[in-house]
Amino acid sequence: MSEALDLIQWPAFIASLTAAWLVASSAKRRRNIGFWIFLFSNMLWVVWALHTSATALVALQVCLAVLNVRGLFKTDPPT
Repeated sequence: MSEALDLIQWPAFIASLTAAWLVASSAKRRRNIGFWIFLFSNMLWVVWALHTSATALVALQVCLAVLNVRGLFKTDPPT
């Protein structure tokens, strides 16, 4: 189980990069999807940080999740 938790950092890494790419898009739909992926990456980072006792990383991810929710509200899904 510990090895599986150690590996969570890699999907979190990939999700974070993918989200950043999408959020930088000029297309509203891609930006919206990017914020959802950022929230998913925040969750993955929190799981990994709790496993490794990285308290500051947990706090950072909670703060970033709040900012990502703000971003979701500012980029409503396309109608």
